Amino acid sequence: MSIKNDLFLRALKGETVDRPPVWMMRQAGRYLPEFMALKEKYDFFTRCQTPELASEITVQPIRRFGMDVAILFCDILVIPQAMNIHVEMKPGVGPWLPNPIRTLKDLDHVVVPDIHESLGYVMEAIKMTKEKLNDEVPLIGFAGSPWTILCYCVQGQGSKNFDKAKEFCFTNPIAAHMLLQRITDTTIAYLREKVKAGVDAVQIFDSWGGMLSPEDYQTFSWHYIQQIIDALKSEAPVIAFGKGCWFALEEMSQSGAAALGVDWTITPENARKFAGSNITLQGNFDPTRLFSPPAEIKKMVTSMIDRFGKDKYIVNLGHGILPNIPLENAKAFIDAVKEYKQN
Repeated sequence: MSIKNDLFLRALKGETVDRPPVWMMRQAGRYLPEFMALKEKYDFFTRCQTPELASEITVQPIRRFGMDVAILFCDILVIPQAMNIHVEMKPGVGPWLPNPIRTLKDLDHVVVPDIHESLGYVMEAIKMTKEKLNDEVPLIGFAGSPWTILCYCVQGQGSKNFDKAKEFCFTNPIAAHMLLQRITDTTIAYLREKVKAGVDAVQIFDSWGGMLSPEDYQTFSWHYIQQIIDALKSEAPVIAFGKGCWFALEEMSQSGAAALGVDWTITPENARKFAGSNITLQGNFDPTRLFSPPAEIKKMVTSMIDRFGKDKYIVNLGHGILPNIPLENAKAFIDAVKEYKQN
């Protein structure tokens, strides 16, 4: 079966389109009342680990707003969980890892798991989601970058600067690279299984890449993302998104990734200049700008498309949608793209 709305897949290939495709990072989530209704009944990891719930949450925004692509509801921290690292989601705190990794000895219990045993529920969720989507739109599977996963494993929780994670890398590089390689190997196996289960593209979220200097970024983050792209690119299109990593766009554009995500701290013109004209770009609307009035959002989105160009471009936010965005504003963002006409 071919997918009825293949705009997203065509944009990833760099084909000419009438308008760019649109989706929003974190679109399956906490700004939707129907999501909050499920959140009240089931805790976070229950929602991730129950295929019926994960697939339902994935299709909620598609039903409501009709984005051009769905992204599987899950979390980047299912990877450390599978690797025998205990992860909780604490209300009011967020991710909480009670036994953070701080020494080489701490790596003794960290495994590269059997994906079917530890993460089979994700593959079931993909199959159920594909049934619900009924080939209307494609489905994205995702993973965190190895560096971003390491940040949580070492810091033990979210952070403004991930100082303990960086200290670990700089004082204990042998242990850091061992951990990064295990995360990379696990992530490659995980994304491969996701593609086999039916996702149409994969995205790597390097949420904390911008915490590193350009030199350290190469050593502790990009080196491992490149391994993932190399392993996956012949099996599915890969999108690499590094928040705060505009300095690496030129190198990223040579990586074999199908598209690069960009955040809101760079102009469309500079993003194109650094990445070159041969690669598809995705982004870069400031998520907080969704608090602007709907009419203003529509104007800004239209201007953003004009500046990036309608081809080799996927409209998105520069990071995840915030929980308290009014629904009509999210709708204005999506509608602006669907109504786009080139001047």
